[in-house]
Amino acid sequence: MNLLKIKDIRELSNKELEGKIINAKKELFNLRIKQATGTLEKPSKINELRKDVARMKTVMRERELKEAHDGE
Repeated sequence: MNLLKIKDIRELSNKELEGKIINAKKELFNLRIKQATGTLEKPSKINELRKDVARMKTVMRERELKEAHDGE
């Protein structure tokens, strides 16, 4: 997974976003294991993934707040 653009993230449905977040977290876990064992080739990949997860969670939260606001 390479750096996702916020525009691309916003086009995804909630289910797709949840799936991508889960996959990114699994990959992040695997990268951390590789880093601990010293076999990680690109340490910058960890930061990229963390930022992707944060972007996806931000979009999810924005949608939650919008739904709550529209429901009032």
